[in-house]
Amino acid sequence: MKVSLIDYGAGNLRSVANALAALGIEPHIAGAAPDLTDATHLVLPGVGSFGDCMAQLEGRGLIEPIRRWVQAGKPYLGICLGYQILLDSSEESPGVAGLGLVRGCVRRFAETPGLKIPHIGWNSAVPRRPDEGNWQGLGAEPYFYFVHSFFPVPDDAAIVAATTDYGADSFAAAIELPNLLACQFHPEKSQEAGLRLIRNFLTS
Repeated sequence: MKVSLIDYGAGNLRSVANALAALGIEPHIAGAAPDLTDATHLVLPGVGSFGDCMAQLEGRGLIEPIRRWVQAGKPYLGICLGYQILLDSSEESPGVAGLGLVRGCVRRFAETPGLKIPHIGWNSAVPRRPDEGNWQGLGAEPYFYFVHSFFPVPDDAAIVAATTDYGADSFAAAIELPNLLACQFHPEKSQEAGLRLIRNFLTS
């Protein structure tokens, strides 16, 4: 197994690398297309804005390699922005195109009296198929750590793997496609539940 961790200049690489190390995996840091050679799994973490992320990936020549990777059905784990950029666009960065691998857009939480934005802290995610696949051993309502003001809204509800409620919004906390898992929460910051999810993904 060779896990390539995408470095686009703003990702939370250290925390994700530490989580992988806790699972006995030394990730390969990939900052350019040639770095993906011989990789078996691709992990794209996310910290920053939608537009900046896409600009950094474009500047490093990584957009088309990532598109081809996902389209080929190779194992991909997207975390936070690594999930959001799979979609067509985001209200965070109007006019900036995402990867367009998942139809849909990324929206901002609705302003509600008493609701804190960004959504920061622990919240539950309700898997649609608990104890199956990536969700094995996590139970019916595992808790994960979130930090975000925007959330993906995929057009195809069938790909939603887990949902989370925050304020008036119930959003797709995670999606799944063959060999793809993308989550809005940060598994690398979610202690045992997060490590279990990453392990399940890498070994499924």
